[in-house]
Amino acid sequence: MTETDEPRSTEATPSLTLPATTVPEPATAPGLRWGVISPGHIADQFTATAHRATASRVVSVVSRSAERAEAFAATHGIEQAFDSVADMLAAGGLDAVYIASPHAQHHALTRPVLEAGLPVLVEKAFTLNTVQARDLLDLARDHGVFAMEAMWARFLPQYDVLRQVLASGILGDVIEVAADHGQTFPADPSHRMYAPELGGGALLDLGVYPVSFAQMVLGDLTDLAVRGSLTSTAVDAYVGLLAEGADGGRARLSSTLLARTPTEAVVSGTAGSARLSGAFFAPGTLTVTLHDGRSASVDHPGAPGDGMAYEIAEAARRISAGELESPLMSWADTLSVMSTMDAVRSHLGVVYPGEESA
Repeated sequence: MTETDEPRSTEATPSLTLPATTVPEPATAPGLRWGVISPGHIADQFTATAHRATASRVVSVVSRSAERAEAFAATHGIEQAFDSVADMLAAGGLDAVYIASPHAQHHALTRPVLEAGLPVLVEKAFTLNTVQARDLLDLARDHGVFAMEAMWARFLPQYDVLRQVLASGILGDVIEVAADHGQTFPADPSHRMYAPELGGGALLDLGVYPVSFAQMVLGDLTDLAVRGSLTSTAVDAYVGLLAEGADGGRARLSSTLLARTPTEAVVSGTAGSARLSGAFFAPGTLTVTLHDGRSASVDHPGAPGDGMAYEIAEAARRISAGELESPLMSWADTLSVMSTMDAVRSHLGVVYPGEESA
């Protein structure tokens, strides 16, 4: 060994241990009697998951088509089927209602439920715009009723672990949040993703996931730089967004209905990074890698197909405790995400029917 040679350390790199999730098992949450409005694909997933993985049960379903409501009820063993929200509310026997329609209909369908004094879980995006969202949340506050956006990702165990990792500071200062969500849809003007009257476009259906993720990590998004393109029906086909977070750091986000993208989310800090593998908004794997060489991963602890159970259980716990909102997806969070999407659409010139007079 020469004078300039340094002895090599024989010590192994210390291991990294991620915190355990604090999310309770969904099956331990109180069981509620749910009504479901608009029995489509997402309502089918909600109902099957509730019956399979929680103590809650869907006991009533509403569709504009009586035949469709009855078929859904028969499939899932639901007691009552109606062709109007008013009839379902008049029948009673409900603890909460899940709104599963396209987001263009959320405001109109949620209002009578809140006016009847029933808690609501409303699919993402919560509404078409901030004006509608604020109206519903003001109504919920006036009636002392629970309301929550069904951003199911925020209630998953790996998101709980990620929040703990961020709070611990082991990633250092957060510099960037990058997230994408792209899917391929047929170029059909009658498809809901292309239809302005249904709130079509990539942003509200797909981009809401990256925007909500960035808002969760960085706080309110400001200083927006937006680029994108529109479909022939004048809804957004591609959205690219750069933004600054109120809590520091920047966001680099994208969504499109023209191509499948990796659908990953990465939080990069001065001391390391955290990656949620695709699809980042579904049950999957969180991997934390530090600059000192340490790395650790945590996988979703339950059945991958039961991811919606965690939002159902969270709503059931908060409703049973008499609370009006969840800190995991608060009213302020919903309004913040909606405000960002309003600003993005304004940059791109996407206006939905009826918004011109709002």
